Amino acid sequence: MPDQLPEELVRTRESARKFLAEVILPLEQSDDAPALIQDQVRKASQKAGFYYKTQPKEFGGNPASILELTMLRETWAAANSRLTGLIFGPGPGILHAASGELKEQYLDPVMRGDKKGAFAFTESETARRPTWARIDGDHLIVNGQKSYVTGGATADFVSALINVENADGSKAGTAMVVIDREAPGVEIARQFSSMEGSGHVSMLFNDVRVPVSHIIGRIGEGMPRALGNIGNVRLMVSAQATGMCMWAIDFVEHHLLEPHRSGTPLGEREGVRMRFADMRIETYVARSALYRTARLADTGENIVNETIATKVFCTETAGRVIDGAVQLLGGQALVQGHPLERMYRQVRSLRLIEGASDLLRINLARGKLELGKGRL
Repeated sequence: MPDQLPEELVRTRESARKFLAEVILPLEQSDDAPALIQDQVRKASQKAGFYYKTQPKEFGGNPASILELTMLRETWAAANSRLTGLIFGPGPGILHAASGELKEQYLDPVMRGDKKGAFAFTESETARRPTWARIDGDHLIVNGQKSYVTGGATADFVSALINVENADGSKAGTAMVVIDREAPGVEIARQFSSMEGSGHVSMLFNDVRVPVSHIIGRIGEGMPRALGNIGNVRLMVSAQATGMCMWAIDFVEHHLLEPHRSGTPLGEREGVRMRFADMRIETYVARSALYRTARLADTGENIVNETIATKVFCTETAGRVIDGAVQLLGGQALVQGHPLERMYRQVRSLRLIEGASDLLRINLARGKLELGKGRL
Protein backbone atom coordinates (compact mmCIF):
# COMPACT_ATOMS: atom_id res chain seq x y z
CA MET A 1 0.00 0.00 0.00
CA PRO A 2 1.10 3.62 -0.51
CA ASP A 3 0.70 4.07 3.26
CA GLN A 4 3.47 1.58 4.03
CA LEU A 5 6.36 3.30 2.28
CA PRO A 6 9.82 3.46 3.87
CA GLU A 7 10.46 6.72 5.68
CA GLU A 8 12.93 7.77 3.00
CA LEU A 9 10.27 7.54 0.30
CA VAL A 10 7.75 9.37 2.48
CA ARG A 11 10.22 12.25 2.71
CA THR A 12 10.76 12.11 -1.04
CA ARG A 13 7.01 12.31 -1.61
CA GLU A 14 6.76 15.37 0.62
CA SER A 15 9.62 16.98 -1.31
CA ALA A 16 7.81 16.18 -4.55
CA ARG A 17 4.61 17.83 -3.34
CA LYS A 18 6.58 20.88 -2.25
CA PHE A 19 8.25 20.99 -5.68
CA LEU A 20 4.84 20.92 -7.35
CA ALA A 21 3.50 23.72 -5.15
CA GLU A 22 6.55 25.99 -5.37
CA VAL A 23 7.77 25.36 -8.94
CA ILE A 24 5.34 23.57 -11.23
CA LEU A 25 2.03 25.20 -10.35
CA PRO A 26 3.38 28.78 -10.49
CA LEU A 27 5.02 28.06 -13.85
CA GLU A 28 1.72 26.60 -15.05
CA GLN A 29 0.29 30.12 -14.72
CA SER A 30 3.31 31.83 -16.29
CA ASP A 31 3.08 33.82 -19.51
CA ASP A 32 6.71 33.06 -20.42
CA ALA A 33 7.53 31.40 -23.72
CA PRO A 34 7.17 27.57 -23.66
CA ALA A 35 10.88 27.05 -24.29
CA LEU A 36 11.77 29.26 -21.33
CA ILE A 37 9.30 27.46 -19.07
CA GLN A 38 10.72 24.08 -20.11
CA ASP A 39 14.21 25.28 -19.29
CA GLN A 40 13.07 26.56 -15.89
CA VAL A 41 11.43 23.22 -15.06
CA ARG A 42 14.55 21.31 -16.12
CA LYS A 43 16.91 23.46 -14.06
CA ALA A 44 14.65 23.39 -11.01
CA SER A 45 14.28 19.62 -11.29
CA GLN A 46 18.04 19.17 -11.58
CA LYS A 47 18.56 21.30 -8.49
CA ALA A 48 15.93 19.30 -6.57
CA GLY A 49 17.38 15.99 -7.73
CA PHE A 50 14.28 14.63 -9.47
CA TYR A 51 15.73 15.04 -12.95
CA TYR A 52 18.37 12.34 -12.38
CA LYS A 53 16.10 9.63 -10.96
CA THR A 54 15.44 8.08 -14.40
CA GLN A 55 19.09 8.15 -15.47
CA PRO A 56 21.82 5.51 -14.98
CA LYS A 57 24.78 6.26 -12.74
CA GLU A 58 27.22 6.14 -15.67
CA PHE A 59 25.48 9.20 -17.06
CA GLY A 60 25.59 11.09 -13.79
CA GLY A 61 22.17 9.90 -12.72
CA ASN A 62 20.83 8.74 -9.39
CA PRO A 63 18.41 5.98 -10.49
CA ALA A 64 15.39 5.43 -8.29
CA SER A 65 13.76 2.11 -7.50
CA ILE A 66 10.63 1.19 -9.42
CA LEU A 67 8.60 1.76 -6.27
CA GLU A 68 9.98 5.29 -5.93
CA LEU A 69 9.41 6.08 -9.61
CA THR A 70 5.86 4.76 -9.37
CA MET A 71 5.17 6.91 -6.33
CA LEU A 72 6.57 10.00 -8.02
CA ARG A 73 4.73 9.40 -11.30
CA GLU A 74 1.47 9.07 -9.41
CA THR A 75 2.27 12.27 -7.52
CA TRP A 76 3.03 14.16 -10.74
CA ALA A 77 -0.22 12.94 -12.33
CA ALA A 78 -2.22 13.97 -9.26
CA ALA A 79 -1.14 17.57 -9.93
CA ASN A 80 -2.89 17.54 -13.34
CA SER A 81 -0.25 19.76 -14.95
CA ARG A 82 1.18 19.48 -18.46
CA LEU A 83 4.56 20.50 -17.05
CA THR A 84 5.11 17.41 -14.91
CA GLY A 85 6.17 15.50 -18.02
CA LEU A 86 9.30 17.67 -18.05
CA ILE A 87 10.47 16.87 -14.52
CA PHE A 88 12.35 13.62 -15.17
CA GLY A 89 15.41 13.62 -17.37
CA PRO A 90 15.61 11.38 -20.45
CA GLY A 91 16.04 7.71 -19.67
CA PRO A 92 17.77 5.10 -21.83
CA GLY A 93 14.58 3.16 -22.57
CA ILE A 94 15.08 0.37 -25.08
CA LEU A 95 18.70 1.53 -25.60
CA HIS A 96 19.76 0.66 -22.07
CA ALA A 97 21.85 -2.29 -23.34
CA ALA A 98 23.43 -0.38 -26.24
CA SER A 99 27.22 -0.54 -26.57
CA GLY A 100 29.91 0.47 -29.03
CA GLU A 101 28.66 2.48 -31.99
CA LEU A 102 25.06 2.39 -30.79
CA LYS A 103 26.02 3.85 -27.44
CA GLU A 104 28.22 6.56 -28.93
CA GLN A 105 25.87 7.62 -31.72
CA TYR A 106 22.48 7.17 -30.07
CA LEU A 107 22.38 6.40 -26.35
CA ASP A 108 24.91 9.03 -25.29
CA PRO A 109 23.23 11.84 -27.33
CA VAL A 110 19.81 10.82 -25.97
CA MET A 111 21.04 11.06 -22.40
CA ARG A 112 22.57 14.47 -23.13
CA GLY A 113 19.30 15.64 -24.63
CA ASP A 114 20.85 16.08 -28.09
CA LYS A 115 18.76 13.36 -29.79
CA LYS A 116 15.24 11.99 -29.47
CA GLY A 117 14.12 8.48 -30.26
CA ALA A 118 10.73 6.86 -30.84
CA PHE A 119 9.52 3.31 -30.30
CA ALA A 120 8.15 1.59 -33.43
CA PHE A 121 6.22 -1.54 -32.46
CA THR A 122 2.68 -1.53 -33.86
CA GLU A 123 2.26 -3.12 -37.29
CA SER A 124 -0.03 -1.84 -40.01
CA GLU A 125 -3.42 -3.57 -40.02
CA THR A 126 -3.42 -3.66 -43.83
CA ALA A 127 0.13 -4.94 -44.38
CA ARG A 128 0.51 -8.44 -45.80
CA ARG A 129 3.31 -9.29 -43.40
CA PRO A 130 5.01 -7.79 -40.32
CA THR A 131 7.95 -5.45 -40.84
CA TRP A 132 10.92 -7.59 -41.88
CA ALA A 133 14.58 -7.38 -42.82
CA ARG A 134 16.88 -9.55 -44.92
CA ILE A 135 20.51 -9.99 -43.92
CA ASP A 136 22.80 -8.73 -46.67
CA GLY A 137 26.41 -9.05 -45.55
CA ASP A 138 26.96 -6.58 -42.74
CA HIS A 139 23.66 -4.80 -43.39
CA LEU A 140 19.94 -5.38 -42.95
CA ILE A 141 17.54 -4.51 -45.77
CA VAL A 142 14.38 -3.37 -43.98
CA ASN A 143 10.88 -3.29 -45.49
CA GLY A 144 7.42 -2.81 -44.04
CA GLN A 145 5.34 -0.32 -42.11
CA LYS A 146 4.89 0.74 -38.50
CA SER A 147 1.52 2.37 -38.10
CA TYR A 148 1.49 4.15 -34.74
CA VAL A 149 4.88 5.66 -33.94
CA THR A 150 4.33 8.16 -31.13
CA GLY A 151 6.61 11.18 -31.49
CA GLY A 152 7.93 9.85 -34.80
CA ALA A 153 7.57 13.18 -36.59
CA THR A 154 10.18 14.88 -34.42
CA ALA A 155 12.37 11.87 -33.55
CA ASP A 156 15.91 11.59 -34.85
CA PHE A 157 15.62 7.82 -35.00
CA VAL A 158 13.26 4.95 -34.23
CA SER A 159 13.90 1.70 -32.39
CA ALA A 160 11.84 -0.76 -34.42
CA LEU A 161 10.88 -4.37 -33.81
CA ILE A 162 11.90 -6.25 -36.97
CA ASN A 163 11.46 -9.86 -38.11
CA VAL A 164 14.89 -10.79 -39.49
CA GLU A 165 15.44 -13.33 -42.26
CA ASN A 166 18.68 -14.93 -43.41
CA ALA A 167 19.89 -14.39 -46.96
CA ASP A 168 18.24 -17.67 -48.02
CA GLY A 169 14.86 -16.57 -46.65
CA SER A 170 14.91 -18.69 -43.50
CA LYS A 171 13.84 -17.06 -40.23
CA ALA A 172 16.60 -15.69 -38.01
CA GLY A 173 14.41 -14.20 -35.27
CA THR A 174 13.20 -10.83 -34.08
CA ALA A 175 15.49 -7.88 -33.38
CA MET A 176 15.24 -4.34 -32.09
CA VAL A 177 16.89 -2.20 -34.76
CA VAL A 178 17.83 1.48 -34.61
CA ILE A 179 16.89 3.26 -37.84
CA ASP A 180 17.63 6.91 -38.61
CA ARG A 181 14.46 8.77 -39.54
CA GLU A 182 16.25 10.53 -42.39
CA ALA A 183 17.81 7.33 -43.79
CA PRO A 184 17.12 6.69 -47.51
CA GLY A 185 13.95 4.66 -47.88
CA VAL A 186 12.33 5.86 -44.65
CA GLU A 187 9.09 7.68 -45.37
CA ILE A 188 6.41 9.19 -43.17
CA ALA A 189 3.22 8.05 -44.87
CA ARG A 190 0.84 9.86 -42.53
CA GLN A 191 1.06 12.24 -39.61
CA PHE A 192 -1.85 12.46 -37.19
CA SER A 193 -2.90 13.31 -33.64
CA SER A 194 -5.05 11.37 -31.20
CA MET A 195 -7.84 13.03 -29.24
CA GLU A 196 -5.75 13.59 -26.11
CA GLY A 197 -3.22 15.60 -28.14
CA SER A 198 -0.38 13.14 -28.75
CA GLY A 199 1.31 13.20 -32.15
CA HIS A 200 1.95 10.02 -34.14
CA VAL A 201 3.10 8.91 -37.58
CA SER A 202 2.74 5.94 -39.87
CA MET A 203 6.24 5.12 -41.10
CA LEU A 204 7.22 3.16 -44.22
CA PHE A 205 10.50 1.32 -44.79
CA ASN A 206 11.41 0.70 -48.42
CA ASP A 207 14.68 -1.25 -48.80
CA VAL A 208 16.28 0.71 -45.97
CA ARG A 209 19.92 -0.32 -45.51
CA VAL A 210 20.82 -0.47 -41.83
CA PRO A 211 24.18 -1.67 -40.45
CA VAL A 212 23.96 -4.91 -38.49
CA SER A 213 25.72 -3.00 -35.72
CA HIS A 214 22.43 -1.11 -35.21
CA ILE A 215 20.81 -4.20 -33.69
CA ILE A 216 20.25 -3.77 -29.95
CA GLY A 217 21.67 -6.92 -28.40
CA ARG A 218 21.37 -9.91 -30.72
CA ILE A 219 18.97 -11.29 -33.29
CA GLY A 220 16.36 -13.36 -31.48
CA GLU A 221 16.13 -10.94 -28.53
CA GLY A 222 13.85 -8.43 -30.22
CA MET A 223 10.48 -9.43 -28.82
CA PRO A 224 11.68 -9.95 -25.22
CA ARG A 225 13.42 -6.57 -25.30
CA ALA A 226 10.34 -4.89 -26.74
CA LEU A 227 8.05 -6.48 -24.16
CA GLY A 228 10.41 -5.51 -21.35
CA ASN A 229 10.23 -1.90 -22.45
CA ILE A 230 6.46 -2.11 -22.82
CA GLY A 231 6.15 -3.59 -19.32
CA ASN A 232 7.92 -0.56 -17.85
CA VAL A 233 5.59 1.77 -19.72
CA ARG A 234 2.52 -0.17 -18.55
CA LEU A 235 3.47 0.42 -14.93
CA MET A 236 4.12 4.09 -15.68
CA VAL A 237 0.68 4.40 -17.29
CA SER A 238 -0.91 2.69 -14.28
CA ALA A 239 0.64 5.27 -11.96
CA GLN A 240 -0.56 8.05 -14.23
CA ALA A 241 -4.09 6.62 -14.11
CA THR A 242 -4.30 6.46 -10.32
CA GLY A 243 -2.83 9.95 -10.03
CA MET A 244 -5.56 11.23 -12.34
CA CYS A 245 -8.15 9.54 -10.16
CA MET A 246 -6.77 11.27 -7.08
CA TRP A 247 -6.93 14.70 -8.72
CA ALA A 248 -10.48 14.13 -10.01
CA ILE A 249 -11.77 12.89 -6.65
CA ASP A 250 -10.28 15.91 -4.84
CA PHE A 251 -11.78 18.24 -7.45
CA VAL A 252 -15.21 16.63 -7.13
CA GLU A 253 -15.08 16.71 -3.33
CA HIS A 254 -14.65 20.47 -3.32
CA HIS A 255 -17.53 20.80 -5.77
CA LEU A 256 -19.83 18.63 -3.64
CA LEU A 257 -19.16 20.73 -0.54
CA GLU A 258 -19.80 24.08 -2.22
CA PRO A 259 -23.14 25.91 -2.00
CA HIS A 260 -25.63 24.84 -4.67
CA ARG A 261 -28.54 26.68 -6.31
CA SER A 262 -30.90 24.16 -4.72
CA GLY A 263 -30.00 25.56 -1.33
CA THR A 264 -28.05 22.54 -0.09
CA PRO A 265 -24.66 21.22 -1.25
CA LEU A 266 -24.82 18.35 -3.73
CA GLY A 267 -22.80 16.28 -1.29
CA GLU A 268 -25.84 15.97 0.97
CA ARG A 269 -27.75 13.93 -1.62
CA GLU A 270 -27.69 10.18 -1.11
CA GLY A 271 -27.40 9.32 -4.81
CA VAL A 272 -24.44 11.67 -5.20
CA ARG A 273 -22.76 10.17 -2.16
CA MET A 274 -23.17 6.67 -3.60
CA ARG A 275 -21.41 7.66 -6.83
CA PHE A 276 -18.68 9.52 -4.95
CA ALA A 277 -18.13 6.49 -2.68
CA ASP A 278 -17.68 4.20 -5.68
CA MET A 279 -15.05 6.55 -7.09
CA ARG A 280 -13.11 6.38 -3.85
CA ILE A 281 -13.49 2.60 -3.45
CA GLU A 282 -12.18 1.82 -6.92
CA THR A 283 -9.27 4.23 -6.59
CA TYR A 284 -8.31 2.72 -3.23
CA VAL A 285 -8.19 -0.78 -4.76
CA ALA A 286 -6.34 0.43 -7.87
CA ARG A 287 -3.65 2.11 -5.81
CA SER A 288 -3.26 -1.05 -3.72
CA ALA A 289 -2.62 -3.07 -6.88
CA LEU A 290 -0.26 -0.45 -8.27
CA TYR A 291 2.03 -0.33 -5.24
CA ARG A 292 2.02 -4.11 -4.78
CA THR A 293 3.11 -4.57 -8.41
CA ALA A 294 5.81 -1.90 -8.08
CA ARG A 295 7.26 -3.74 -5.09
CA LEU A 296 7.23 -7.02 -7.04
CA ALA A 297 8.99 -5.31 -9.94
CA ASP A 298 11.84 -4.28 -7.65
CA THR A 299 12.49 -7.94 -6.81
CA GLY A 300 13.49 -8.62 -10.41
CA GLU A 301 10.86 -11.33 -10.84
CA ASN A 302 9.00 -11.93 -14.09
CA ILE A 303 5.80 -9.98 -13.46
CA VAL A 304 4.45 -9.61 -17.00
CA ASN A 305 1.02 -10.87 -15.97
CA GLU A 306 0.90 -8.83 -12.77
CA THR A 307 1.76 -5.70 -14.75
CA ILE A 308 -0.96 -6.52 -17.26
CA ALA A 309 -3.52 -6.94 -14.47
CA THR A 310 -2.49 -3.64 -12.90
CA LYS A 311 -2.53 -1.74 -16.16
CA VAL A 312 -5.96 -2.99 -17.15
CA PHE A 313 -7.50 -2.36 -13.72
CA CYS A 314 -5.93 1.05 -13.10
CA THR A 315 -6.72 2.49 -16.52
CA GLU A 316 -10.29 1.17 -16.56
CA THR A 317 -10.78 2.47 -13.04
CA ALA A 318 -9.55 5.87 -14.18
CA GLY A 319 -12.03 5.80 -17.04
CA ARG A 320 -14.92 5.18 -14.67
CA VAL A 321 -13.72 7.70 -12.08
CA ILE A 322 -13.22 10.51 -14.59
CA ASP A 323 -16.57 9.72 -16.21
CA GLY A 324 -18.19 9.86 -12.76
CA ALA A 325 -16.52 13.18 -12.07
CA VAL A 326 -17.87 14.64 -15.31
CA GLN A 327 -21.35 13.35 -14.45
CA LEU A 328 -21.27 14.98 -11.01
CA LEU A 329 -19.94 18.29 -12.36
CA GLY A 330 -22.48 18.43 -15.15
CA GLY A 331 -22.30 20.27 -18.46
CA GLN A 332 -19.58 22.67 -17.35
CA ALA A 333 -17.12 19.76 -17.34
CA LEU A 334 -17.66 19.24 -21.09
CA VAL A 335 -16.70 22.77 -22.06
CA GLN A 336 -13.39 22.91 -23.91
CA GLY A 337 -10.67 24.15 -21.59
CA HIS A 338 -12.21 22.72 -18.43
CA PRO A 339 -9.65 20.49 -16.67
CA LEU A 340 -12.05 17.54 -16.61
CA GLU A 341 -12.79 17.92 -20.32
CA ARG A 342 -9.11 17.52 -21.15
CA MET A 343 -8.70 14.69 -18.65
CA TYR A 344 -11.76 12.88 -20.08
CA ARG A 345 -10.11 12.81 -23.52
CA GLN A 346 -6.75 11.85 -22.09
CA VAL A 347 -7.93 8.98 -19.91
CA ARG A 348 -9.57 7.13 -22.81
CA SER A 349 -6.22 6.70 -24.53
CA LEU A 350 -4.73 4.95 -21.48
CA ARG A 351 -6.77 1.82 -22.21
CA LEU A 352 -5.04 1.51 -25.57
CA ILE A 353 -1.46 2.55 -24.79
CA GLU A 354 0.93 -0.45 -24.80
CA GLY A 355 -1.86 -2.90 -25.42
CA ALA A 356 -5.63 -2.56 -25.54
CA SER A 357 -7.39 -3.88 -22.44
CA ASP A 358 -9.06 -6.84 -24.16
CA LEU A 359 -5.82 -7.90 -25.84
CA LEU A 360 -4.09 -7.78 -22.47
CA ARG A 361 -6.84 -9.90 -20.96
CA ILE A 362 -6.21 -12.54 -23.61
CA ASN A 363 -2.46 -12.39 -22.97
CA LEU A 364 -2.98 -12.70 -19.22
CA ALA A 365 -5.19 -15.79 -19.62
CA ARG A 366 -2.64 -17.34 -21.99
CA GLY A 367 0.13 -16.59 -19.50
CA LYS A 368 -1.64 -18.61 -16.84
CA LEU A 369 -3.34 -21.39 -18.82
CA GLU A 370 -0.46 -22.11 -21.20
CA LEU A 371 2.64 -20.84 -19.41
CA GLY A 372 1.69 -21.12 -15.74
CA LYS A 373 2.63 -17.51 -15.03
CA GLY A 374 0.95 -14.95 -12.77
CA ARG A 375 -0.45 -14.78 -9.26
CA LEU A 376 -3.44 -13.45 -7.35
